[in-house]
Amino acid sequence: MALTLAALAAERPLGLRVRAAEAGLDRAIGWVHPTELTDPQAFLEGGELLLTTGLALDETTSPGYIRRLVDAGVAGLGFGVGLSHESIPQSLVDTAEEVGLPVLEVPRKTPFIAITRAVSRAVAADEYASLVRTGKGQQELTRTAVGKGGPGGVVRKLAKLVDGWALLLDSSGAVTEASPSARPFAEELQDDFARLRAGTLVTVAGEYEVVLQTLDTRARGVLAVGTREPLDAAGQHIVNTAVSLLSLALEQNREHVDAVRRLRSGLCDLLAAGQAELATRTMKSLWGGVPEAPWSVLAVAGPAGARRSLADALDAEVAGDKVFFGEVGAFVVALGDVETVARRASRIGGLHAGLSDSVSTVDFPAGLRQAKQAAEAAKAERSPLVRFAEHAGRGFLEMVDPQAAQAFSDSLLAPLRHHDATGRGELVASLTCWLEHHGHWDLASARLGVHRHTLRNRMRKVAELTGRDLDSPGVRAEFWLALQVSART
Repeated sequence: MALTLAALAAERPLGLRVRAAEAGLDRAIGWVHPTELTDPQAFLEGGELLLTTGLALDETTSPGYIRRLVDAGVAGLGFGVGLSHESIPQSLVDTAEEVGLPVLEVPRKTPFIAITRAVSRAVAADEYASLVRTGKGQQELTRTAVGKGGPGGVVRKLAKLVDGWALLLDSSGAVTEASPSARPFAEELQDDFARLRAGTLVTVAGEYEVVLQTLDTRARGVLAVGTREPLDAAGQHIVNTAVSLLSLALEQNREHVDAVRRLRSGLCDLLAAGQAELATRTMKSLWGGVPEAPWSVLAVAGPAGARRSLADALDAEVAGDKVFFGEVGAFVVALGDVETVARRASRIGGLHAGLSDSVSTVDFPAGLRQAKQAAEAAKAERSPLVRFAEHAGRGFLEMVDPQAAQAFSDSLLAPLRHHDATGRGELVASLTCWLEHHGHWDLASARLGVHRHTLRNRMRKVAELTGRDLDSPGVRAEFWLALQVSART
């Protein structure tokens, strides 16, 4: 800690006496500068203890002299008596008290060099302590970074070293790592985060001074450090070390993530090429599991940056045996718990998703084509999600008179709705699912959560109530048209 005027005045061998502005003795002394100039401003940086014998000062010139020292930002004035003046001019003391500039009376027996040496020793000791603290802090941060703590451990260790709190923010301003009690400050810093493009920004959050510093990574990240007092030199060096370590760790992690994503995309290419067995075997080997088939394939289209944000979110939020995703061309493609993926995509601007019908593993290529077509339709409509089943039925519906189509739908589906209204079954839902799966009994029954024999009985009931043969492609098309019209009303 830097030497203060109070500590210097307390050194008895110097014999210093406080003559003015005692309340300001907590000021730190940056250096000592002896001068007899009446206007030394051009030679000062601020924070000095100025020493003078007042050779050119008297009761008339002293007030202006004191005000010039205040303008120069000096920490205090040491006035040597017994040479030019037997005592300090009273106007100098009065003015210094008025403006709050501490004045120390230096007795004749105390040479100015003794004061300079005392301050020099204190400055040297302070610099040594700062150097030791910096080295120790850098060592602790480095051990944490190369150990099991990772970026989170570095952030928490940094908060302890600077006696404050720390936040690591990603490119969107979201918190990725935080020391205890730090998260509530993230929202308050969002405006400052938005203003910071590169480098460092100092701001205030509550009673804390906050330093925001960008990381040297491809993906924009920011380290925020809050302390009750401004960071000293050691604190600044420790924060810079944390920034370097975090940048290195995150960049290495990014390279690992990129490699995994390239592998995922390669497996998607294998599925699209009809190599389902090889792809699923590799998934199980690397991630310990594969999303359970049948699959609904989700394809998400949008700007590259938005797709990257979606992939980042999926890496952080979903498990490998629940969701598998990769990039196929300009699409993020997902299998498994696609509802979770669709919800996450909807929260990222500029993304549009398409969902295929349920397909088996070997039919993935067909599902991928459906999902892409639906995603392109969603993009054209500026819709967050379009299902292929809905998209496929729209072309013909646009050519049919709406009133005629509605009358046809109501007539054909009326017996099924009446049956369902009595609580004796779910014929409409079962028929819709069965048609969506192209009459595939196992896939449709799995989606409905019923036994395939139950589904067969329901379809026989549909045929009985409507007098239609469901084995006829034309009848299936009529039912599909009726269901699509019903879904639009």
